[in-house]
Amino acid sequence: MLVVACPGQGAQSPGMLAPWLELPVVAESIGRASEVTGLDLVAHGTTSDADTIRDTAVAQPLLVASALASLRAVLDLDASARLGAATGVDVAAGHSVGELAAAAVAGVLSDDEALALVAVRGAAMARAAAAMPTGMAAVLGGDAAEVLAALEQHRLVPANVNGGGQVVAAGALDDLAAFAAAPPARARVVPLQVAGAFHTSYMQPAVAELEAAATGIVPADPDATLLTNSDGSVVTDGARALALVVAQVANPVRWDLCCETMLELGVTGLLEVAPGGVLTGLARRTLPGVETVAVKTPADLDAARDLVRRHAGTSSTESPQEQSS
Repeated sequence: MLVVACPGQGAQSPGMLAPWLELPVVAESIGRASEVTGLDLVAHGTTSDADTIRDTAVAQPLLVASALASLRAVLDLDASARLGAATGVDVAAGHSVGELAAAAVAGVLSDDEALALVAVRGAAMARAAAAMPTGMAAVLGGDAAEVLAALEQHRLVPANVNGGGQVVAAGALDDLAAFAAAPPARARVVPLQVAGAFHTSYMQPAVAELEAAATGIVPADPDATLLTNSDGSVVTDGARALALVVAQVANPVRWDLCCETMLELGVTGLLEVAPGGVLTGLARRTLPGVETVAVKTPADLDAARDLVRRHAGTSSTESPQEQSS
């Protein structure tokens, strides 16, 4: 059973699309994504510097467009074909903004719908982040209970619980600095280069903007198994899937629970679409026995296609029941 995993913000790097744009399907997909988002994603994926593509309003559309275009290259699909189970994908999951790409992978949204929403999401989150000095920091190692207790003591939120001993703290910059000055035992704190405290109540204004943009979309029910960051459960209703993606902007990402569900489902292979690397790194610590391929450049296409050939289409007939959030 194959899961397609779509990475989140922070996975981008300067020039990451340069080799991909030599492929006609990717060039067409990114060109279309530029039209939908109103951003020159070709330039941002080839010549823009690290500071430019770190901007939330740029990074998020760039990541979703890259994920969808690279998957089309892996599956040999033209830019107009709708994604979904018919393409051989068993399970779809995305980390943070990657959830919008995963919704398209599962057939809930079209590429254009996912891209239109991510343009709103990125710009709205950038505006919300600018309203107050907030940030995020990765907490690596330490006792899980002690880490969570220390975060609460410093008025911080575990915005991403990624598994494998990795939690991302978010909140006011002063509180983050105090936490970093006295971290829990055996824990290392690494400040992240992001604009604000994503997946916390600080992002509530962005939720309202994204919710308004989503009202014009009629989502389809997923035709591949779709996991939600809210609690790792399987979502079977398209309207609920879209509502969860909207609400997730101001709520923690539970990637650890998504990984637990992958194991319950019997996932045997994980394909991380471009710009791959982060989620496959986590998978090595959280998904024992699951074969992984990270799609970083077109040089990875043969390995990705081989993984799809050997693992896709082997779904079990029973899935964990959808849970309420």
